Amino acid sequence: MYLEKISLLNYKNFSDIECEFDSKINCFVGNNGKGKTNMLDAIYHLSFGKSYFNPIATQNIRHGEDFFVIEGTFQLNGREEKIVCSLKRNVKKVIRRNGKAYDKLSEHIGLLPLVIISPADRDLIIEGSETRRKFMDGVISQSDPEYLHALITYQKAVSQRNALLKYFAANHVFDPSTLEIYNQQLQVHGQYIYEKRADFLKNFVPVFREQYGLISGGSEIVNLVYNSGLHEASLSDLLEANLERDRALQYTSVGVHKDDLDFEIESYPIKKFGSQGQQKSYLIALKFAQFHLLKKTVGTTPILLLDDIFDKLDENRVAHIISLVEDENFGQIFISDTHADRTEKIIKEIHQTYKMFPL
Repeated sequence: MYLEKISLLNYKNFSDIECEFDSKINCFVGNNGKGKTNMLDAIYHLSFGKSYFNPIATQNIRHGEDFFVIEGTFQLNGREEKIVCSLKRNVKKVIRRNGKAYDKLSEHIGLLPLVIISPADRDLIIEGSETRRKFMDGVISQSDPEYLHALITYQKAVSQRNALLKYFAANHVFDPSTLEIYNQQLQVHGQYIYEKRADFLKNFVPVFREQYGLISGGSEIVNLVYNSGLHEASLSDLLEANLERDRALQYTSVGVHKDDLDFEIESYPIKKFGSQGQQKSYLIALKFAQFHLLKKTVGTTPILLLDDIFDKLDENRVAHIISLVEDENFGQIFISDTHADRTEKIIKEIHQTYKMFPL
């Protein structure tokens, strides 16, 4: 699979631009503020129907304009796929595949597998559990539509249960039997999500460890530990045991929406005990493991986006990454960098066709 061409209209800092890409390596080069990362984000948008960097959709519309349109033409399994993502202020976002709009944006997830590596990934280490859950859910959802459906249904049930708990508190009433409807939904979908996450980690961790060793050249033992209340009890039991607590807090305090991933190096939290270099290697290994697992489960080689990583890594790690992407296992790659000469020197070592796009 590869992206043949893209056109942007009123997307972020671009008023109107069109690019035709090489099927292997494409580099966006130029000074900061010219839109290199925005171009990568537009490609991400075509795959996921949203921005990687800014979750507020309307903020991706160019200043002073009322809408944006991203249009991409892909080659996928020997056929052409035309994807158009458009958003107008105060109107619901629309994604069209070959001229036909999706009923639900979630139906598009997984069609165009993609992995992005960016300095923003550091949030996975420094931010709260929600960021790490989103990473895990994002990887699983690209290859498992049923999981995505269960996740959406579960989150909706949590929101409705929370609204009911707030209603009880505001009106000084309490009827636990009405909560039972949502408890049952949470149990069914929560158990499914829990089992899928546990199964995913079982397959993911060995690949991740292998990638970390290749990138870091080090012998440290790294690990990802799935942290869930469902290790100890069923969600039904947890909800029952925490009923009074939920009533007081006015929200659902237990469930898979509270799960976390512990990032460890030598059995210690990498956030506190990992050096800057180890943390960078850890994050890149996570994304490379995501790439390899996606390729295996989806059966299509994902597009790889490398945002500004050559500027943040020492020469040894860059050399390791280059040796990895030189492998034929990789397909189309997009790179952003501030130094055109450095980028060209690096990619010439890969011995693949490439295009440079000065911005």
